[in-house]
Amino acid sequence: MTKKRADELLYEHGHCESIADAALLILEGKVRSKPDALVHKASELYPEDTVLLVDSGNEFVSRGALKLQRALEKFAPDLHGKTAVDIGASTGGFTDLMLKHGAGRVYAIDVGRGLLHWKLRTDPRVICLEGINARTLPPDSVPGGADLLSMDVSFISAVKILPAAHAVLKKGALAFILVKPQFEAPKQDVPPGGVVTDQAVRQAALEKVCLAASGLGWQLLDAEDSPLRGPRGNLEYVAVFRTPS
Repeated sequence: MTKKRADELLYEHGHCESIADAALLILEGKVRSKPDALVHKASELYPEDTVLLVDSGNEFVSRGALKLQRALEKFAPDLHGKTAVDIGASTGGFTDLMLKHGAGRVYAIDVGRGLLHWKLRTDPRVICLEGINARTLPPDSVPGGADLLSMDVSFISAVKILPAAHAVLKKGALAFILVKPQFEAPKQDVPPGGVVTDQAVRQAALEKVCLAASGLGWQLLDAEDSPLRGPRGNLEYVAVFRTPS
């Protein structure tokens, strides 16, 4: 039987958002191959059908939820019965967070397939729209429009997705955008390895997204550092907007 690395198994089984997050869980001593057998290294090999046991200490399906939690609790503590859209849903950390805050329905959208955690995939409140490029998301994808948007995309500028996202939101909706400087800055400003350390470059990336949102009539309510850094240590921002009433 084919063997795979422990970090690859964790990622493929939906325990985390990236290989880097999987390696971190292993480093923190939170992964076991058996109840009494700790996985010590991300490079350890196991049969591909091995189900690794994870004690993440996290109430959400992925650590990604922690990036949004503080801002959501500040601006939208009660989503009871509301409709939300999660663009770049991946494993579903943001989706899980919004459900726990009472969202009645969440449209989980991602260009990838098979990424959404099984718990969310089988939740009747979650509409899984996978294999969809949000840049060309049809306006009728969310019947009636959404009250809230969360966006966490990689390898593409959030600016390119904002117009399509705007088209599926109700008037006066809240939008939480994770701004990743490494995907917003010009290529010449992103060092080899993809970690942006220049504060001026990071600030320009944030301003770029805010300017694009302003062009759609969105009002900036807040922008602050994400509580968690990206997989490679990139500082990211959570920008909060309200669409025109």
